[in-house]
Amino acid sequence: MSDAKLFKKPSINSEEFIFYIDLISDFLKKKILIKGLSSFIKEKNNFNILASYGLVIFQDNDNPFTLYDEKDTDKILDRLEDKWDTRETEHSFLENGIFEILAYIFRKSQESRKNYRVIIISDVPSNLSEDYHNALYDLLVKARDFYAFIDIIRVGDSKFYDDDVKLKVISSETHSGVLYCNNPKLFPNILGSLVQNKTEFTVIQPSKQNPILKEDKIFYEKLAVGLLSLGSDDKEVCDICQQEMCPICELHSDQILKCYNCDVKYHSCCAAHYSIKNNIGFRHLFRCIQCDTLLKLDEDFVNLIYEEEYETEEEEIIEEELIEIEEEEIFEEEVSDEEFEEEYEDFIEENQVDVQEERKIRIGGYFGQEIVVKTKHNPQGSIVKSAQTVGNNREDDAEPLKPISITSLKPPKKRMIKLCKICGATLQSVHVCPNCGARVD
Repeated sequence: MSDAKLFKKPSINSEEFIFYIDLISDFLKKKILIKGLSSFIKEKNNFNILASYGLVIFQDNDNPFTLYDEKDTDKILDRLEDKWDTRETEHSFLENGIFEILAYIFRKSQESRKNYRVIIISDVPSNLSEDYHNALYDLLVKARDFYAFIDIIRVGDSKFYDDDVKLKVISSETHSGVLYCNNPKLFPNILGSLVQNKTEFTVIQPSKQNPILKEDKIFYEKLAVGLLSLGSDDKEVCDICQQEMCPICELHSDQILKCYNCDVKYHSCCAAHYSIKNNIGFRHLFRCIQCDTLLKLDEDFVNLIYEEEYETEEEEIIEEELIEIEEEEIFEEEVSDEEFEEEYEDFIEENQVDVQEERKIRIGGYFGQEIVVKTKHNPQGSIVKSAQTVGNNREDDAEPLKPISITSLKPPKKRMIKLCKICGATLQSVHVCPNCGARVD
């Protein structure tokens, strides 16, 4: 059974635009705001009939008015007109509004697969505590898995704002950007620049650099949906193995189930094996092979299969990697320049070698001392060597008493510290840089 993708996942044409109005001052008038939103919606509807819209605006009682997934665009503009005069005008609720919107996106993702385009229009920095920022960042990291994009338009006549860095973190974490509008008349044009579709990005998979944390397990389990039983009209063929009877367990009792969103069918065993190799960070949670819906299996069942068929195999792989590391160990510890030079001189004297050809090597790591090594092949095929420290006029030579085979020479073990080519971190006995994740040759 191949783990290759069996289906070409459809591109996402459906988009929901959620306008979060976080305007306190009168810098951007209601008339210009509505004009900009109306032009945006009209232009978007000209080439994407699947678009829907939402509105979030906090009221003066600290509660937000929300309207989501609305196809009637006039209703969006009418509600904005109604709620404008009762909006909050004392302070920004930026983080609170984003929390509300992300909670909606997480819930909605269980029902449909679409791009969620959040456009925040804000004019005053938020003064909430650092705890809010940390909690928000934790949600933004998760939002990347749910096709959520957050663009921010900061309106106002200031050149710099206290929360500029925070805004850029919010937008960059969701593959979006921050736009600044210093002239209210330019607002419709700036908003219109966001009409273009976002390039659909691949759902981020967990890795050593971007892991899903264990404490987030309950969060993802609540978002995931279990497989459903087949209906009377459903064909009983698994879409992974393309068979009626499961080829893994060969039991008629292994019933075929289906994804609730796209009706792709799975044997329990086939789904478990697929999930073990293609999970999101927990073995029993995986994305549908066709529609990317987050699905879940019985955790105990998946762990049982893993322990029986995969655990031993992974232990053998880890053991082989450890053996390979031990065999290739050349930088366990750093030796001083003096120790290395003494070892090298002993090696020269031991093998009674001569010198001729020069080449430079560096000892003690990247910032170590550079020495010159001279080599020469004599007529009998032996190699002769000596070392000369750069900057000193000392050279120890000795005439060879007899030809020495190249295979008989055993130079001292050079223990050198490698540096990561990407970030410059010191590396010891690793194949991947622990600091930046770069591959070590």
